[in-house]
Amino acid sequence: MGRTTGAAGAENERRRDFTSGWAEVKKPPEFVSEAPSTLDRPTTTATAVVAAALGYAMLIAAFWFTARRFGMPDRLGSDFVWVFLSFALLLLPYWAFGFGLADVLRRNLRSSITRILAPFILVLPYFSSLPIDSFRADLAAGLIAVPLGIAALFEFAPPGGKNRPQAGLSWQDALALIALGVPVQFRLLAAAWPYAGLSAMPKLLLVDAALYAFLVVRRLDGVGYDFRPRLRDLLIGLREWALFAPIAITLGLSLGFIAFQPHIPDPGMVAAAWLITFFFVAIPEELFFRGFLFNLIERRLGGRWGLLLSSAIFGLSHFNKPLPFNWRYVLLATIAGVFYGRAWRDRRRLLPASIAHATVDVVWGVWFQAGP
Repeated sequence: MGRTTGAAGAENERRRDFTSGWAEVKKPPEFVSEAPSTLDRPTTTATAVVAAALGYAMLIAAFWFTARRFGMPDRLGSDFVWVFLSFALLLLPYWAFGFGLADVLRRNLRSSITRILAPFILVLPYFSSLPIDSFRADLAAGLIAVPLGIAALFEFAPPGGKNRPQAGLSWQDALALIALGVPVQFRLLAAAWPYAGLSAMPKLLLVDAALYAFLVVRRLDGVGYDFRPRLRDLLIGLREWALFAPIAITLGLSLGFIAFQPHIPDPGMVAAAWLITFFFVAIPEELFFRGFLFNLIERRLGGRWGLLLSSAIFGLSHFNKPLPFNWRYVLLATIAGVFYGRAWRDRRRLLPASIAHATVDVVWGVWFQAGP
């Protein structure tokens, strides 16, 4: 298949039917040109601001009831309100970036020093939620160093130079991704919120830091971080889940990785599990592996290599669940990464990939368990 160019190529992409099969993954020429693309940038209109505010309010309410359903107030006691406030503050930029916050910050943070120091604000929720005797200076230093360090890296050593923000994967990108991924992979900051069940809170802070560094300072386009839903997002996400599910079930059962447990679950628990999985697992991992890694590799090596390499790295990131090396999980996660990558690549949007990812994880958690 020949490579299309410019607006014609983008139009052809939009016309592809969502039921298409293993269509060729092409390297999009609009992302190798010098002019930045706006395909994935939510606009900051008054309507977008109102939609973001209403959506955030509903999301916080949903998480409040979910936390109560899982008994968090009983476990945290008097600290629950402060911890939930910390969570709400971490979720605010996470959510707002999906409605155009990056463009607002790009326009208003005009000096290098402000761009480097601005992400310190992202760390404030950590200081707002802990009693003095639970504060750890080493963890606080790590939470501060990652967002400020990556911002400084992209500010003083921009990949491709100041005039080529859409350059492909560079050593700066690799260093930034390692700085973001290693603390999550090895739970180096998990004790920052020293409460049972809250070890994933630092991941939200790192998502905020990643969004700020890559979208605001590095000015990377084509990520697809947009929370304005489209029907196609749901259709593509469910399509890729439906294509992957029989492969995962057949292979997982044959390898002894999963075991089927037929039962009728509590619908409320399933909905709560999907909400938590979507925001704490699916969106962060799809942002990292598809929005950043696949996106950047594609600019260097093309779509096929971007899909294969990002899927393989995604699979390998599951090697230590559990240690020493869970090759069954690595294999299944690598295959899953191909389907999540297809979902993202359909319109370069993270919502379809995250819908597929969250649905896979919840179906696995509800009706299957780890095998012997």
